Amino acid sequence: KEILEKYHDLFTLKWEGVVGNIRVPSQAEWEQLLTNCSAFLFYGMERFMSHILLNRLAAMNIPKCHLIILLDLMRSKQSHQRITKSDIHKSCLRIAIERPTETAVLLSLTGVRSIIANQWYTTLQENAERLEIFSESLLNIGRTTGQTVHILQK
Repeated sequence: KEILEKYHDLFTLKWEGVVGNIRVPSQAEWEQLLTNCSAFLFYGMERFMSHILLNRLAAMNIPKCHLIILLDLMRSKQSHQRITKSDIHKSCLRIAIERPTETAVLLSLTGVRSIIANQWYTTLQENAERLEIFSESLLNIGRTTGQTVHILQK
């Protein structure tokens, strides 16, 4: 919410989505947001793909989406318990598809042009810092995504 308020006057007037932890978006909301965006930001707990139905995503066509930023793989005690309960009902193959590289490949096959994603689990604080760097670099300074990723690698 702080990021949205800070950059409100730049580009965020056109942003739509679900903010906060009041509710989980429905599958229809996920699909609508992904198919109607030019850029998509996911900032959430655990694996991005654990929030979306795989068969529905695989059937989607989202070539208008130029960039997806996945600031996922954050873990808390509660999120770990939730994902563990959910994973019990999934096959090993399904869990493997939810890993970062496989997620990027699947999103690429649906038409997404660029994907920036975490490769391993992180903390809330580290992802908050990444989001601040992304926002400042992309929205305020006007750097390219490549330049921004290079800054994050340092």
